[in-house]
Amino acid sequence: MWNALFLEHPHSVGETYFEHQRRAFWFAGELLKASLACALHALAPRLFVCTASAKIMRLHEEMARRGRPAD
Repeated sequence: MWNALFLEHPHSVGETYFEHQRRAFWFAGELLKASLACALHALAPRLFVCTASAKIMRLHEEMARRGRPAD
């Protein structure tokens, strides 16, 4: 149970639990920034016109470079 819950997925992408945790928190922070840019853009459309979409594209490229784990 412990292995399936905490270790299986990180190992499937070639990381330890803590490496994966650090990387996931980094992605969460980047997505939070993109989300805030979207919210501000919703209030004032002239602000952050391409910020969120550009960030999402960069994050997608980063994740795709790392490879997809086997299901």
